Amino acid sequence: MIPIRDDQPRFSTPFVNFFIIGLNVVVFLFELSMGMHGRRALNALIFQSGVVPLHFERALAGSPHSTVPATFLTTLTSMYLHGGWLHIIGNLWFLWIFGDNIEDYLGHFRYLIFYLLCGFAAALTHIALNLGSNEPTVGASGAIAGVMGGYVLLYPRARVLTLVPLIIFFTFWWVPAWIFLGYWFVIQFLSGAATSIAETSRATGGVAFWAHVGGFVAGVILIKVFPQRTRSYRYGSW
Repeated sequence: MIPIRDDQPRFSTPFVNFFIIGLNVVVFLFELSMGMHGRRALNALIFQSGVVPLHFERALAGSPHSTVPATFLTTLTSMYLHGGWLHIIGNLWFLWIFGDNIEDYLGHFRYLIFYLLCGFAAALTHIALNLGSNEPTVGASGAIAGVMGGYVLLYPRARVLTLVPLIIFFTFWWVPAWIFLGYWFVIQFLSGAATSIAETSRATGGVAFWAHVGGFVAGVILIKVFPQRTRSYRYGSW
């Protein structure tokens, strides 16, 4: 199922959401420029700036080749790197649909902190459940999953216009947010469980399903911790 738009209104301009989307695009264009000069440089960037669970293990063990501050910095840098066009388009499309309402609810600065904390939680979840893996993980999907977790808690009755494939044709349905996002979460959880059982994620990399789960759960928790922006500011009244 592909979301097209939601019907939840917002009452402010989501400047931070626009900035995050723009920054991801700029970094991706930089990745493309590096790829034009050879795959080796791009692969080195991904390996050095992505989240590699084995690097965290070595840093915490005191390895001279993996310092703790530099290693933990990759939980931030990895949020702005992507593996291809479909990866970045899918991530930023979800952020465009759901992020503006969370920023509207929290306010600009708190939304930025919320987004980053969800991304950190997603990365740490991935690391904890993929110990020993030397595969780099990149992408904003963990942080965006946190945005989706916050959204489903705040606006479960909002509707999402969804493109639904039905065997040989496509149709559009208005789906309640709690169904759309709940279905997405269940798929991520089951996929994460399946890869853990098969141990394919450790051997071959791939989609970081547990990062999605960790980010989503963090979003559900943090949206209850973060205070809502004041009503007078939110609605522009005096």
